[in-house]
This record gives sequence, C-alpha cells and structure tokens, in this order.
Amino acid sequence: MPTKKPIVVLGSVSMDLVCRCTRRPQPGETIPGQDLLTIPGGKGANQAVAAARVAAPGDAVHLIGRVGNDDFGQRLLVALREHGVKTDHVTVTERSATGCAIILVDKRGENSIVVSPGANAKVSPADVDAAADLIASASILIMQLEIPAATVAHALALARRHGVKVILDPAPVPEKGLPKSLYAVDILTPNQTEAQALLAKRHAMGRSKRTRHVDAKQLGEELLERGPGIVLLKLGAKGAMIVDNEIQHIKGFKVSVADTTAAGDAFNGALAVGLAEGMDLSRAVRFANAAGAKTCETFGAQPALPTRMEVESLMEGMH
Repeated sequence: MPTKKPIVVLGSVSMDLVCRCTRRPQPGETIPGQDLLTIPGGKGANQAVAAARVAAPGDAVHLIGRVGNDDFGQRLLVALREHGVKTDHVTVTERSATGCAIILVDKRGENSIVVSPGANAKVSPADVDAAADLIASASILIMQLEIPAATVAHALALARRHGVKVILDPAPVPEKGLPKSLYAVDILTPNQTEAQALLAKRHAMGRSKRTRHVDAKQLGEELLERGPGIVLLKLGAKGAMIVDNEIQHIKGFKVSVADTTAAGDAFNGALAVGLAEGMDLSRAVRFANAAGAKTCETFGAQPALPTRMEVESLMEGMH
C-alpha cells in the first residue's frame, strides 16, 4: 500500500571508480587489477535508490544533495531518475567536481574505499532550508555522514520539530567521534566496526587494531545510552541486532557474495520503506536484512540494489 508521505534522503551523490583485484595491496605495493569501472554511488544516492526500488508503486523517494557541474554529475542525475528517485533538490554545483569514491574489491568481495567529497562537502544548512517543506511532510528522513555534520544536525533539528522519524547511518565515523547532538535520532544503524569506532576514545580512533572479541550486545547497549531511540547494529552475514528496551537478533540470509559494496545502504533504504509502510520493527529489519543480502550477490553499488520482488522472493525462500 502506498504510504503517501514521502521518504526523504539527505546525503552524498558520488561516482564509484571500482577496480577488482585478487587482494588489496599492502602499503607501497603495486598489484595488477581488472578494468576500471565507473558506477553510480554515494551513500545518500545509494540509499535513495535502494528505497525507491523496494517501495510500493506510487510511493515517492526524494534525494537532497549536490553534484558537480561535470560529466559525472549529469550521469548520476540521469541514473537517479531512471531508478525513480526524485531529484528536484539535487543541486548542480558550479566550480565543483562531483564526489568520487575509489573502491578496491578483492576476490572474497570485501572492499576498501577512499572518498573524495567534491560537491558533497558543499551540501549546506541552506539546502536543508530550501527543502524544509518536503522534510516536514516526510514519513522518514534518512541521513549519513558523507556530507558536513553541521548540515546533518540542521536537518535533524528540523525533522524533530515536525515529528519526522530520523534514521542515521553513522558512516563514515568522524575522526573525533559523533557529535552529541547527532545521537538524538530515532534509529542509529552502525555496523559493528563503526560501532566500535564510535565508542573508541578519541586518542585511540583509527589506531587500535587488536583482535580481542567485542560483544555486539555491549556495543549496542553503550550506544543506546548516548541518546538514540533504537540502535540497529548491522552484523553482515549474521543479520542485525535490535537494541532498545530489549535485545533481539534478526538472522541474516545466506547468499553467494560477489561484492559487499552498498549492502548497508540497501539495508537502510529497505528499513525506511518497511517502517513507512507500517511493518513492525522486527519485520522491517528482516526485510532490510534481505535487501542487504541480495545486494551482495551482484557487483557494484546501485546496479546491485534489488527490487521489491527479489527481496520478497529471498524472504519467502528462507524462513
């Protein structure tokens, strides 16, 4: 059933420059890779496309963001529209390059990513204000951290004033941790690595690589104490953990992994659609798990994002 109220995504729009290799190189090492691919990406755009592809017919998904005045920017806008994402609030930014992500994918499907923000760094509180009526009318606002934190905070305050549910994907984790104000969201959706980074002491950020076992429940509970209404801890192939008044583990789906890029974005987009349609939280998370798992079967970011039919087929085939 159509939700009528739109889903709104505020975030990054980037072109992914992807190279597959047998393994990722060590510092100072050069290794051969396969042909370079240019694939539409960016966490904001990915999550908007993910939502649009699993939304019911007639439900609107809007993206607020920026691209550069270049070939990549035009290609990204075309791709977004082809997937059904409304781009009225994606601004073409003069004298700025479109954001890019350089992605290496090894033979196991694991990836390493470097992001050049480009126009994404110019997404401003003024862009949020220009879309204020749209945000106020939304069923859910989804955000990530590939745009300035001040812009995310401004949008969060606007959404809270209008009673709009907010999902924050805290990725990439800021070097100094997440500002206190950004914990005041309805749902925080880190993966386990991001959760550990959020809870690390500032002087240890990015430095500690000890392999000691970290309890996922403890991570979720500690993050919950910082202010979000619910913590959804993404656990990859193991599914996800809901942490609120009680803890619930929602199992993942077994699939053949080609590439994990955008699996977390698929999770967030599908989660928003599920909640907007009135699914209870555990069912919405199972729906999101299936979307994330299905994404791993195909190479690339947006080209891998599944349709509603594909997600439901996976759910029905694995009870």
